[in-house]
Amino acid sequence: MIDLGEDPLKLDRQVCFALSVASRSVIAIYRPLLEPYGLTHPQYLVMLALWERSPRSVKDLGASLRHEPATLSPLLKRLEALGYVTRARSREDERQLTVELTEQGRALRAEAEKIPYQVVEKLGMDLPELEALHAALSRVIAATG
Repeated sequence: MIDLGEDPLKLDRQVCFALSVASRSVIAIYRPLLEPYGLTHPQYLVMLALWERSPRSVKDLGASLRHEPATLSPLLKRLEALGYVTRARSREDERQLTVELTEQGRALRAEAEKIPYQVVEKLGMDLPELEALHAALSRVIAATG
């Protein structure tokens, strides 16, 4: 058994606590950066997935983002209302809903390219440190997913 020290239930020693606080803190950095585009952080994640590949099915988006279709639906409706995406039934399979970037959604990518640099600057961490953190978090995701 791994020795967690004197008190294995001490709050500031809990991985779940550190991840929760770090997640909220990082998302708070994104909020003012995304606000000019009318995006929330979850909507930004959808846009990132679509900038990688568009069009995509809702099922495919859900798999990439690790969201259920019911969770994605309100995000996609809002992105459609903003004019960034369109949603349509697949021509090949009417049961599938396909999401595609609009011209406005594609154009937003150029503006969004500035965001990661601003986040890195606000975090005050160097790139190797952030890459190591990303690698560690990716291992956590793989172990739990």
